[in-house]
Amino acid sequence: MKTMRLYDMVNPIELELFKNRFSSIAEEMGVVLQRTSYSPNIKERKDFSCAIFDKKGEMVSQALHIPVHLGSMSWAVKSAISDIELKQGDMIILNDPFRGGTHLPDITLIAPVFYEKELCFFVANRAHHADIGGMSAGSMPISKNIFQEGLIIPPVKLLKGGRPQKDLLNMILRNVRTPEERRGDLEAQIMANIVGQKRIKELIRKEGRDKVNTYASALIEYAERHMKSLIKKIPDGEYEFEDFLDDDGAGNEKIRIKCVLRIKNDVAEVDLSNSDEQTEGCVNSVYGVVVSAVLYVFRALLEEDIPANSGCIRPIKVITKKGTVVDAEFPSAVAGGNVETSQRIVDALLGALSKALPDRIPAASQGTMNNISIGGIDPRSGKHFAYYETIAGGMGASAKGDGENAIQCHMTNTMNTPIEALEYAYPIMVTEYRIRRGSGGYGRYMGGDGIVKELMLLCDAEVTVMCERRKFPPYGLYGGMPGKKGINIIIADGKEIKCAGKFSLSLKEGSRLRIETPGGGGFQSPNKEH
Repeated sequence: MKTMRLYDMVNPIELELFKNRFSSIAEEMGVVLQRTSYSPNIKERKDFSCAIFDKKGEMVSQALHIPVHLGSMSWAVKSAISDIELKQGDMIILNDPFRGGTHLPDITLIAPVFYEKELCFFVANRAHHADIGGMSAGSMPISKNIFQEGLIIPPVKLLKGGRPQKDLLNMILRNVRTPEERRGDLEAQIMANIVGQKRIKELIRKEGRDKVNTYASALIEYAERHMKSLIKKIPDGEYEFEDFLDDDGAGNEKIRIKCVLRIKNDVAEVDLSNSDEQTEGCVNSVYGVVVSAVLYVFRALLEEDIPANSGCIRPIKVITKKGTVVDAEFPSAVAGGNVETSQRIVDALLGALSKALPDRIPAASQGTMNNISIGGIDPRSGKHFAYYETIAGGMGASAKGDGENAIQCHMTNTMNTPIEALEYAYPIMVTEYRIRRGSGGYGRYMGGDGIVKELMLLCDAEVTVMCERRKFPPYGLYGGMPGKKGINIIIADGKEIKCAGKFSLSLKEGSRLRIETPGGGGFQSPNKEH
């Protein structure tokens, strides 16, 4: 006899309504966070994510924010609630990558939702703070251990009974370069969670606690069913692909990410255990980030508009090996694992899938976030500043057509910082910003072009750059050519100096940093017959 699932018993129209109710709450949380934040990184670039979880820590709904945040946030919620007893008005803060975080600049706030003294849900948001201390401004250093990357915050209560814990807040603010900005962004995160709590309570008050809980569980099962249906359409078999990180910033080069994808009926197994050992440098990734990358790829294959929640990952088994670059152990450096290694995991998994679904998988996109951090003393105010940004690049071409130009690809979904906002907030002038024409890979369908961005320092400053695809270009597929590799250049004292993909330098006023981002790979040989 066929087992009845919740989604078979609920009203399908109401299921759709609840899907949109939950997602609209997460989206409203995001609007509050953006509108009340202080830093351009959150207000302009929207480098944050918001989501709703059931009382077990399973994700029910997420806003359309940052892929690398959202797949791992469930791990943060589960880690927090396993250690801490939460009461009405409490709110947890954490950023520890080995306790559910991604890298230290990403700070997560988690709040329980009680209704008539019963725990029903959690709301959470994660925001990338432009500085959280550490050895270099912007807290994205070319590090060799996590202690160099900034302040590590395990799950701890930032609010207790609705009251901020001032001692904890003061300790955090004392360890960062830009305390006023950090305070403002943390307060914005708190308000976003408070709005989420309020909206969920309103929903429960209107529909009833049991009904809301039932539909939350049904939505998770609904997503699971659709993911199983997708996997079942992939031909059974084993598919392999490997790709490489340029280096770890500490002298270790050609770091392998190997993906073995096994499909059997409606279950997928993504085996990354034969990837290289964890490195001395900062490209190590924690397990939550790996799950995020895998979830992103499979979620992107779904054509239906289903909720992206914990149900999506249930039919997918992610296999890693402790001590490897895709499942590093404390106290490994992980600043780049979140932003760079996650991209290469996506490239490796898409490469494996291209052998099973040749008409659906694109060539490699730029494969890097092109991270820039600049910090120093702003001569206009006499205070520290910390600027962080990622730069878009070319998207890979596919059987559907050419890749997009100048776009944030895969694990990042941030916006561009407007030139006016950047120059207003920081002692930096944008001297060039354009599409890098001809950087996309040649093929029947052309890879998208990258970007050229040049910044002039208006004061002495510390500059840290963390990029990939400077040695190994984004691959093309089926005869398509690879995209052009990225280039980093410092222009100072009338000289142009080509720099490595990962470096940190102290530069004088008037120096310029020029980043040319990679293009996407081409698709199919241009001579292929139609």
